[in-house]
Amino acid sequence: MKIIDKYILNRYLGTFSVMLLMFIPIGIVIDVSEKVNKMIEKKIPISDILVYYGDFTVYFANLLFPIFLFLSVIWFTSKLANNTEIIAILSSGISFNRFLRPYIVGASIVSIFALLMGFFLVPMASKGFNDFRYTNLKGNSQTRETNDIYRQIKNEGNISEYIYVSNYNYISKTGFNFTFEKTIGNKLQYKVTASRIKYNEKTKDYTLYNYKKRTVGTANDILESQEKKNQKYNFAPDDLTPVIYAAETMSIGEINNFIDKERERGNSNINTYLVVLYKKYSLPISAFILTIIAVAVSAMKRRGGMGVNLAIGIVIAFTFIFFDKVFGTIAEKSSFSPLLAVWIPNIVFGILAVYLLRNAKR
Repeated sequence: MKIIDKYILNRYLGTFSVMLLMFIPIGIVIDVSEKVNKMIEKKIPISDILVYYGDFTVYFANLLFPIFLFLSVIWFTSKLANNTEIIAILSSGISFNRFLRPYIVGASIVSIFALLMGFFLVPMASKGFNDFRYTNLKGNSQTRETNDIYRQIKNEGNISEYIYVSNYNYISKTGFNFTFEKTIGNKLQYKVTASRIKYNEKTKDYTLYNYKKRTVGTANDILESQEKKNQKYNFAPDDLTPVIYAAETMSIGEINNFIDKERERGNSNINTYLVVLYKKYSLPISAFILTIIAVAVSAMKRRGGMGVNLAIGIVIAFTFIFFDKVFGTIAEKSSFSPLLAVWIPNIVFGILAVYLLRNAKR
């Protein structure tokens, strides 16, 4: 590798690292200012708080990774352009494609790191981050924000089973306003309701409180009620967690196995899991696309200086995030292809990268 390649690569990785070190503490300070009163009120141990902010660092860095990378490339490339270093490099006979080589190497290093983080580290950090928030910072009930969980847990032939809870406490493994329905074809066979359901680790069954069961008969329905009843079901406690939360906390192997299981069940919420899975692969690819766009935008010296490049970069970066969030939500809430929804931002901005690169070469 030539000296110029090492110089650009060091600037690429160094500026990206500095950008992370600058913005992550700002994010932590803002988060502390919002939550410090509740932390003091609930007397949360300092060891738990430190672990939480370790998870927060990974979660926050992964969430804003494209913006950090994009702005860091624009920053140091604009400085190279303003110092006429790029003009000197290209005037020496080096082509623009050759000039891009250390950027691509840097993007490859960052992409591999982001891929491994998304597969293994981010799920653990996401679980710790969300567990701390929902256990310590979401009021006295310590229940998760679920927006009503409704899932199909069985779909074999014409037999289907469905469960519902209004909210779920992951720590105590307790759900509220539980409903279980079994249908054959389009006909309801029976329906179970309970004000509360709790999973028992030792016996691997559930305790239902204020249990009521209605079995549909040919002439009359059969009603059954008990104050408390233990019952075995063929769903796991994790099936009662919010869909997006469950997906975010799984490693690559776990989410693949989980998706296979949900396909067999005929789960209608499977698109949410697929969006999370496909993003693990699409996010690292975006490092290459955003790097090329950033170089193409900032490689030329502009009249407004670095400020103009940064302004353009911020607009492009947030537009990318907007596309990513909008199409991800569309896929989760509709029948739109999750694979296409996740890759549309990369496809659109990939075309933009090719266009900007051709203009930059001129």
